Amino acid sequence: MHEFSRQEFSQRRQQLMSRMQAGIAVIPTAPEVTRNRDSHYPYRFDSYFYYLTGFKEPEAVLVLVAGAENKSILFCRDKDIEREIWDGFRHGPEAARTEFGFDETYSITQLDEILPKLMANQPALFYSLGNDAGWDAKLTGWLNTVRAQTRSGIQAPAAVVDVRQHVDSLRLIKSPWEIDLMRRSAEIAAGAHNRAMQVAKPGKWEYEVEAEFLHAFYRQGAQAPAYTSIVAGGANACTLHYNANNAELKQGDLLLIDAGCELDGYASDITRTFPVSGRFSGPQKDLYELVLTAQAAAIASVSPQHHWNAPHEAALGVLVDGFIHYGLCQGSRDEVLENGSYRQFYMHRTGHWLGLDVHDAGEYKTSAGDWVMLQAGNVLTVEPGCYVRPADNVPEHFWNIGIRIEDDVLVTEAGHDVITTAAIKSVHDIEALMRDSA
Repeated sequence: MHEFSRQEFSQRRQQLMSRMQAGIAVIPTAPEVTRNRDSHYPYRFDSYFYYLTGFKEPEAVLVLVAGAENKSILFCRDKDIEREIWDGFRHGPEAARTEFGFDETYSITQLDEILPKLMANQPALFYSLGNDAGWDAKLTGWLNTVRAQTRSGIQAPAAVVDVRQHVDSLRLIKSPWEIDLMRRSAEIAAGAHNRAMQVAKPGKWEYEVEAEFLHAFYRQGAQAPAYTSIVAGGANACTLHYNANNAELKQGDLLLIDAGCELDGYASDITRTFPVSGRFSGPQKDLYELVLTAQAAAIASVSPQHHWNAPHEAALGVLVDGFIHYGLCQGSRDEVLENGSYRQFYMHRTGHWLGLDVHDAGEYKTSAGDWVMLQAGNVLTVEPGCYVRPADNVPEHFWNIGIRIEDDVLVTEAGHDVITTAAIKSVHDIEALMRDSA
């Protein structure tokens, strides 16, 4: 893997300050969240904060001052050996400055004292206003502290700019180190999906299959699931965000699993659908092959020569043709696209950005309203689907079939690279793996 050094973090901060030109940015990390009484949820840093710092501890704030002389400052918890006995290692300001390459570091207890001084006479404040009400109140208090000094000739920032817009465009292009991490995350998740096909059987429960994913994730070094896993058997697969995962798997049902892991902050996101009994029925195979063909058309449209929506348009065309062929929709392709009747069976889009967040940062359209062009270094998901709920206008042999096939795709200069190919998905390969593991 590519070495990840503090220079990459530092370069990101410098890129952001270059975009700011002049002003001060305040970017806090995520707070710890109480689960119940004295117990907390496992801590997970804020993605924006981590992207610019590499610092994983709670109670920390990044401050960037852009101008004639750029400066990066970290506020963090004090070194405290007694607390480390209870809660684990803390860097403390001095070690954090050396290890993470900040110009200055201070105790988080000094934030109220120092930040108003740093904000004084800055032309703009770069901050994610509206993201956290508690931090909004703190920033307002510091601004008012600076405004109170107007008669002394001190000015407060006149503009508040959403810092996320500037960071989003940076995060869209993954570095070699990020790509390596995402490949490893994808490899771990792909292995878990293949394992699920080997262990799923009629009579097992959805949560038993979910447990196989958690075991595979942690055993291979991932720190957590990237999101709440969807393990949906039979009719449950027709609920897009089903996550109860508490139903028994039945003979003849399909099992849709949407699950990925998080490795050092970076997510994988894979969906596979397969028959619980090990063999697709005729109607299941028909719709599965349709979705697989739609996905292939979408992936073929992933390249720097195409805009963001090209994969969706390619997948949608194939799906609509199939819906008409199988009697799910009536009319011509143009008519079905125009009247939107396909949305009864395909109601979501074909992908999203992927990275530090499962639905990663970044715009999908330009300020002019055009779809953004794909760029080398982008990572996105490609995930067409088909969901058939019982209805009077639907052939009964298709009822309760829910299918989604999702892969993670890196945009390259030459086109694309599917980084989740290790998770098998052809009808032949799925049935062979399940037959051999029976």
